[in-house]
Amino acid sequence: MSISDRSRKAMENLGLTSYEIRVYLSLLDSGAMTAADISKKSGVPYSKIYEVLNSLEEKGWLESDSSRPQKFFPKSPSSALEAMRMRHENNFRESQSTIVNELMPMYTKSGMKERPEIWVARGVFNIVAKVNEIVQNARQELLVALPFVAVDVAKPLQPVLRTLHDKGVKIHILASAKITPETIKALSRVAEVRLKDGLFGGGVIGDGKQVVLLLGEGTGDGGSFEPIAIWADHAGLAGFAKGYFQYLWEDSAEKKKSKKRRYMRRDKVNRVWREQIARGDCRCKEKANRLRGRAFCRHGRVRARRDVPEGHMVHPRKRRGSQGKLDSQAP
Repeated sequence: MSISDRSRKAMENLGLTSYEIRVYLSLLDSGAMTAADISKKSGVPYSKIYEVLNSLEEKGWLESDSSRPQKFFPKSPSSALEAMRMRHENNFRESQSTIVNELMPMYTKSGMKERPEIWVARGVFNIVAKVNEIVQNARQELLVALPFVAVDVAKPLQPVLRTLHDKGVKIHILASAKITPETIKALSRVAEVRLKDGLFGGGVIGDGKQVVLLLGEGTGDGGSFEPIAIWADHAGLAGFAKGYFQYLWEDSAEKKKSKKRRYMRRDKVNRVWREQIARGDCRCKEKANRLRGRAFCRHGRVRARRDVPEGHMVHPRKRRGSQGKLDSQAP
């Protein structure tokens, strides 16, 4: 069985070796087999086959029975990937706890955090990581300037913004007027949003202490273009950025709130109209002097028969102005 180079590369990125991929594909193609049959089918040397099979079983890609000779069965790709994901998450949490507990006291003791520095962040992942750090550390206020080119940065941060909103953190988002209404609506649920035309620069300010400013794109090491931002915990720079944000905020347009219109159900409308026709009544009857003898008001509802001159319409059709029966022809 052959697969595309893209799928093979994806399996290698997950940690599978070339031998492991060949063995797993052979099992998918032929079903349960013994180690000797798998070696012949996949082309993996028999001296290596048990090592490869045991590795795949530990990673969750296959399982075996206790028969003689022992047979191996492939697991579904979705089950294998889910098992790998859970294992990696558990390993990451354990490693994170170990590293943070031991190294954070050393970092705090060194005093590096107190030094006002300006750092350059290159690439989407590094910028998002710095923005996420400021967002998660915010306790009182979070100011966000969101240009159209950086709208993708805000999407993964919405759950964190929701958590801050629930904790009472004041969130102000100054967004470009080019951003879609759906995105603006989603952000409005967790923050106060204002729109501004011609918003090119962007950034995030947390509690007036830390700031990330987007500078645009620059040339990376490989010659390709990548976004560049600066991050700083300098109080002066953060204060300057906050003042400029407030200036833009006051000069921006507040997001318009759509008003919901209330409608009656069609069957209820028809029932009300029939009752009004039977009574010869209408809610705009006091404006009868403007009707000039017409048999119906501007809502298409019939006036009282006693007010209708002979020869005028009594029963309007679907809309005002349509043909109807004359009073002399009415039954």
